[in-house]
Amino acid sequence: MPKVLIADKLSDAAVQIFVDEGVQADVRLDLSRAELIACIDQYDGLVVRSRTRPDAELVAAATNLKVIGRAGIGVDNVDIPAASAKGIVVMNTPFGNAITTAEHAIAMMFACARNIPVADRSTRSGKWEKSKFVGTELFGKTLGLIGCGNIGALVAERALGLKMQVLAYDPYLTVERAVEIGVTKVELDELLTKADVISLHTPLTDQTRNILSADALNKTKAGVMIVNCARGGLVDETALFAGLSSGHVRAAALDVYVEEPVKDNPLFSLDNFVGTPHLGASTREAQENVAVQVARQMSDFLLNGAVSNALNMPSVSAEDAPRLKPYLALAQNLGLLAGQLTIGGLSRVEISFQGAVARMNVKPLTSSALAGILRPILCDVNMVSAPIMAAERGIHLAETCEEQKGDFDSVIQIKLEDESGVREIAGTLFAGVPRVIRMDDVQLDAPFQEHMLFVSNEDEPGHIGALGELLGQEGVNIATFNLGRTGAGSKAFSLIGVDAPVAANTLDAVKSLSHVRKAYAMRF
Repeated sequence: MPKVLIADKLSDAAVQIFVDEGVQADVRLDLSRAELIACIDQYDGLVVRSRTRPDAELVAAATNLKVIGRAGIGVDNVDIPAASAKGIVVMNTPFGNAITTAEHAIAMMFACARNIPVADRSTRSGKWEKSKFVGTELFGKTLGLIGCGNIGALVAERALGLKMQVLAYDPYLTVERAVEIGVTKVELDELLTKADVISLHTPLTDQTRNILSADALNKTKAGVMIVNCARGGLVDETALFAGLSSGHVRAAALDVYVEEPVKDNPLFSLDNFVGTPHLGASTREAQENVAVQVARQMSDFLLNGAVSNALNMPSVSAEDAPRLKPYLALAQNLGLLAGQLTIGGLSRVEISFQGAVARMNVKPLTSSALAGILRPILCDVNMVSAPIMAAERGIHLAETCEEQKGDFDSVIQIKLEDESGVREIAGTLFAGVPRVIRMDDVQLDAPFQEHMLFVSNEDEPGHIGALGELLGQEGVNIATFNLGRTGAGSKAFSLIGVDAPVAANTLDAVKSLSHVRKAYAMRF
């Protein structure tokens, strides 16, 4: 019988699911860190929330552990690379707390608009300062959503019910989806200048970190209100303090912070600031949902080998896994290549399978490719969540199978439509190794490397030498170099495998070379 250790509080219903399915569930909430490390080798599964930290030390001691289940969406407390290195599957429950988080964002808006926390403190202290805490209505105001996926759309729905106007900035939100949910899609600068309330609902990535910077806040309307129930780090807390102190920002409410748990923060000294301790997912209903979901997922994995909502492993049945494994890698890498070249406004993804692969179970391959496409901008995306996230943003997904082989036994092709137009990328397996064989109408033969440089250029003499010389001067060691072109003196692409990440200043230097159209540093 598989054994699962429940190290953080889980509902009785979730514990019962383990028992009913035939999994031994030990609830041990009072273990010290040393005790946890000492006993973890006895278990096949570990269930955590946010308190317990399965870090590299704990993972190293977990000699029999097969799966870590996080009852919730955030996995900041789990060392996923360490778990992956030991073959431990890490699962989360990404959709169990969407309504709860959306409702908390709305509650924070009301708290800001009506001065509720500071008025409560004043009244409790024996004062009756009715005229001091005159608020403002949300009715008729403009809400700006930065991020309009699942939770953002739920916030929009509730704001529209309050008769607010809703603007949304989300590079992956299509105009059709925006119309469907009743919001107006805008660019970030327009949202900043028009919104009376700004609410953030986006993952924390290199692109979104400090998206509400000092410069961004300076563009906002005087009296704007800021709400962040998504991820700490989306708002520059120092700039927010300055805006609140000056009065340019009327009020702000944060449920998440750059550092958590937070015990002291300059924002806490301000009467026009509302702070809560990461309560977005903290309702009885949400806690029950994610607990039950993780118990079912882990039981199904331990007993049947099925993988759901895995962050470090594709969701594939035990029967299909051996045949699909190399094609899953190919699909994901092609998706990552396409996603890292996508500018924004992605509206359509078409994935086609040709030859022998078309006769396989291609659904996991489609999800793997789509997850790769979305991952550069939506960090917390996996094979299970990718189709849902695409649908939420109105991205049309098409899948086709053709049994004719052509020049290769099997080919996977991705066709994207975004703001810049249409792009096609195709790949195949050679001796089981994924390779790119075509980008648009340019033929290539390029294996994937962990770090790569993509260059689009005019096919002119001296380009390769100049590029190689520059990379050498910058200390970039080339592992592979693959060049393709449509014809002499025409468009050319290069995919260059390098031994380390390409620094930003090096990438800028590459872009400044004569005949270079575009250049991207990539990671696979």
